[in-house]
Amino acid sequence: MSGFWVKRFVKDYESMDSAKVREACGKLAGVVGIVTNVFLCLLKVLLGYLSGSIAILADAVNNLSDASASIVTLIGFKMAAKEGDANHPYGHARIEYMAGIVVAAIIIVAGFKLFSSSYNEILAPKAVEFSLLTAILLVVAIGLKIWQALFNFSLGRRIKSVTLRATGIDSRNDVIATSAVLVALLVGKLTDVNVDGYMGLAVAAFIIYSGIKLVRETIQPLLGQPPDPALVKKIKELALGGDGVIGVHDLVVHDYGPGRIFASVHVEVDAARDVIKTHEVIDAIERDAMKKLNVELVVHMDPLDLNDPLVHELRGEMERFLTSVDGAVGLHDLRVVRGDAHINVIFDVVLSAEGNGRSEEIRAILQEELKRIDEKLEAVVTFDVDYS
Repeated sequence: MSGFWVKRFVKDYESMDSAKVREACGKLAGVVGIVTNVFLCLLKVLLGYLSGSIAILADAVNNLSDASASIVTLIGFKMAAKEGDANHPYGHARIEYMAGIVVAAIIIVAGFKLFSSSYNEILAPKAVEFSLLTAILLVVAIGLKIWQALFNFSLGRRIKSVTLRATGIDSRNDVIATSAVLVALLVGKLTDVNVDGYMGLAVAAFIIYSGIKLVRETIQPLLGQPPDPALVKKIKELALGGDGVIGVHDLVVHDYGPGRIFASVHVEVDAARDVIKTHEVIDAIERDAMKKLNVELVVHMDPLDLNDPLVHELRGEMERFLTSVDGAVGLHDLRVVRGDAHINVIFDVVLSAEGNGRSEEIRAILQEELKRIDEKLEAVVTFDVDYS
């Protein structure tokens, strides 16, 4: 739906992860929204006065708020594209999320305005004049809004934008609102029953509900949410593909806005391998993460002693045992420190989100299992939680 316009007005449109391309797409969506919504507002103001329909006039005000939302989209994408500075070293990309929240707030305000005007119409109903021209123009307005919604949803998927998704939902709500107005006019014409206010009330309730739901969805990236599972998988596969990498763990992803992803990960390598060669492998992983995934990745090296038979034995035993422990996902970084009276077995256990909170219980279970193998073994366990 948005492909034709993107190819025509966005330079280098194939690089959708580029900050400049995202900014250009956001500007395009903003300009399209402003032009179409101002046109629809003027059209509905005219129709409202000609027909005497409060629902049409309320819908015109809604289109005016939509134009405001498009201005917010335009400004939001422009500001989000700014590079980092002394006060915001990781850039300004999160402003795009904030713009989405503002659009959601505009939807809610428009919903309450429509609710108020519809309620007043129920208390003091006015005669509504139906005409074929009004019906035709409303159908045209619905068609334009359907196109606008599909355009925003399509472009939002292309650049993975919560702001354009919010704008698309706003356009979808307008389709429902204008359709309800048309239905009210037809019902009034065919039955002489004025349902104008009641239809407006129902649509207003739906708009308010969708706006509140959208605020909850849009605010999640700002509060912090689990990273995209597909991205997590790609980062792990990239790291595991490094020459000599044995295992990957402790992956942390920080989202500073679309196109501004930072991450860190630990990779397990053979401690006996030349450290210079291992460092070269780590550098290559970091470069590939930026080139292929557009992720600023920092890789931490965890050397493992692969020549100690006790390490091999205990790692195998603990991995097998943990498969039967609810809430445990796996382990990593197992190493052995020998003392005169006891042997410390140091390792990290990864818990699922559901297993978080059972760490002390699982620690006791692991200690008991190690004592069963050898009385000298002492478990020194650190717990990580995997929310992905």
